Amino acid sequence: AGLVDTLMSAGPFTVFAPVNSAFDKLPAGTVETLLKPENKATLAKILTYHVIAGNFDSKAVVKAIKAGGGKAELKTGAGAKLTAMLDGKNVIIVDEKGGKSMVTIADVRQSNGVIHVVDTVLMPN
Repeated sequence: AGLVDTLMSAGPFTVFAPVNSAFDKLPAGTVETLLKPENKATLAKILTYHVIAGNFDSKAVVKAIKAGGGKAELKTGAGAKLTAMLDGKNVIIVDEKGGKSMVTIADVRQSNGVIHVVDTVLMPN
């Protein structure tokens, strides 16, 4: 979707990266439809929805959740918002449609930020 140059830049970025099996949870045909050239803008919007400016490791995310009284709003690269919260010790990311995704692997450090692996694709409005 043309995001390689952006994500290869200095950053820093925090990426909530869905595992491959997360895409299987989408309605049948969704991935195939998004990969069509005419849907490049929609695909880019979904992908940038998983990117936050800044380097938010798991400690920073949990600190923001606690400072927010149980919730932290995160502004995405798509200009939308995600909400982070705790379910026990698990960090849950809630998209604008109310969909929930759990961080399954935290703090995969990169030279320009950090990746948190999530179990569900996050969807913007």
